[in-house]
Amino acid sequence: MSAQPRKQTEAAEAGLWDRLRLALGKTRAGLTAGLDDFIHGRKVLDGAVLEEVETRLLLADVGVDTTRAIIDRLTARLQRGELADLPAVVNALRAHMIELLAPVDAPLFVFSAAARPFVILVVGVNGVGKTTTIGKLARYFHDQGVVLAAGDTFRAAAAEQIQHWGRQTGVPVIAQPTGADAAAVIFDALAASRARDAGVLIADTAGRLHNKRNLMEELRKVRRAIGKFDPLVEVETLLVIDAGTGGNAVSQVREFHAAVGVTGLVITKLDGSARGGVVFALAREFALPIRFIGLGEKADDLRPFAAEPFVNALLAED
Repeated sequence: MSAQPRKQTEAAEAGLWDRLRLALGKTRAGLTAGLDDFIHGRKVLDGAVLEEVETRLLLADVGVDTTRAIIDRLTARLQRGELADLPAVVNALRAHMIELLAPVDAPLFVFSAAARPFVILVVGVNGVGKTTTIGKLARYFHDQGVVLAAGDTFRAAAAEQIQHWGRQTGVPVIAQPTGADAAAVIFDALAASRARDAGVLIADTAGRLHNKRNLMEELRKVRRAIGKFDPLVEVETLLVIDAGTGGNAVSQVREFHAAVGVTGLVITKLDGSARGGVVFALAREFALPIRFIGLGEKADDLRPFAAEPFVNALLAED
């Protein structure tokens, strides 16, 4: 690689690191702020230090079980005399956190699917940033040829929002009037995608119907429609989760996964939350791939998830 492309790559990586570090600022502040002051002046580290770490993990919504697993590992290392100072504690915490997230470090790559288009079915409750995520995904996969499907036919504004993103990203949108059958919209979008030889169909879905059972049945119906169109079509079911909901995100993943078989997660609004530790709770309980994380409102603030940079940014010094 010549010097100029190398510099451009390094600048891009530095820019991403800065955005990641900034986005995780609130969670990092709650997790590490004051820990240095708490330890300062102590001649030896003891159980009280780990109790402080435990409290901060819980406040960041890392989750009770996940926090206990981390503290047990740290306690064992403390008893072996391996944690002599704060840097040692932070380094051990970093290693355990990366180990927890490594199994879900699996960004979404769309290769030559068995049957075009590759379908990304985006699910999640209203208010988590689902529509914005769809727009960002359209830009992310733009070069592979994208069609958007306005599959949330129960909310009048939903189709308008998807069409707005279609105009912003220059991709076609398949929509029908409010109240239309969502499965029919998706079926039409599949036919339109294939006619255009599009590589990716990104489909919105209803975030909330008048009761939870109807919502899940609607999603199952959409999945059946895709299978009827072509059983060889590959489907990625992405569940969008708002980091600010903290522990409630665990219940959302449990319900959607049981109903429609979630294959990947998108964690949004990390920049506005001090509860980004929920990423660890989700990773430990469900082991579902975390495909993307949302670092802000800009189109390029939806980034593929990577465990080590995420943890390093979370524990970086201010």
